[in-house]
Amino acid sequence: MKNQPRANNKKSAVLTLTGVIAMLLLTATKVMPSSDLAGYSVFVGIAFFFIVEAAEKVPGDQSGLRFHTIAADLKKPRVLFWALLPSVSGILTLILGTLLFSGGFAAHVMGRTSALLSFDQAALLIGQVVLAAFGEEIAYRGFFFGKASKIFPVWLCAILSSAAFAAGHIAAGSLGIVVYDIAAIFIDSLLFTVIYQKTGNCVISTFSHILANLVSIAATLAFF
Repeated sequence: MKNQPRANNKKSAVLTLTGVIAMLLLTATKVMPSSDLAGYSVFVGIAFFFIVEAAEKVPGDQSGLRFHTIAADLKKPRVLFWALLPSVSGILTLILGTLLFSGGFAAHVMGRTSALLSFDQAALLIGQVVLAAFGEEIAYRGFFFGKASKIFPVWLCAILSSAAFAAGHIAAGSLGIVVYDIAAIFIDSLLFTVIYQKTGNCVISTFSHILANLVSIAATLAFF
C-alpha cells in the first residue's frame, strides 16, 4: 500500500505529459492554413483534465474545477483585481491596435472570431462565449498549466500553456496585426494563469475570461 501514492503520481505524470504533448502537436497544425485540427486541442485538454483528476483521485475540495468554493476564492487577496484586469487589457489592446492599424485590427479580430460566434444572435453569442471560455480554461489553465506545474517549473508551464493558447488563435492577416493580436492574447493568457494560480480554480479564471471576451466583443463592435 505504501507504493500506491507513488504509482498514482507516476501514472498522473505520464497522462499529463501525454495530454500536453497531444495539445502541442494539435496546436502546431496551425502552420497548415487549411487544417482545423488545432481547435481539437481544447477537447483533448478537457478530456485529460478529468482523466488525470480521476487517476489522482483528487478530492472535490482540491479539484481544479470547483463551484462550491467560488465565493471563498473570490475573497482571496487581490483575486478580484486580477479577474478584472483582462477586461481592462482587452480595451487597451483594442485602443492601441486601432491607433497602430486603424480599423484593420478590429476587422482582424472580427474575422478571427466570426466563424465561431453568432454576432447576429445575442443569446446564442453569449452562450458560445461562455462555453468557449469555460472549455479553454479547463484545458489550458486547469489541465495544461495546473497539472503540468506539478511536474515542471511554474514559470515554464505558464509560458508554454499561454504560448499554446495564443498560437491556437492565429488567423490569417498582415504580419504586424497578427503578431500584435497573438501577443495580446498571450498576455491575457498569462493573466488568466495568475488567477488560476491564486485560486486553484478554473471556474474563477473562466468568469474573468467570459467578462473579458464580452467586453472585448462589445468594444470591437463599437469600433467596427
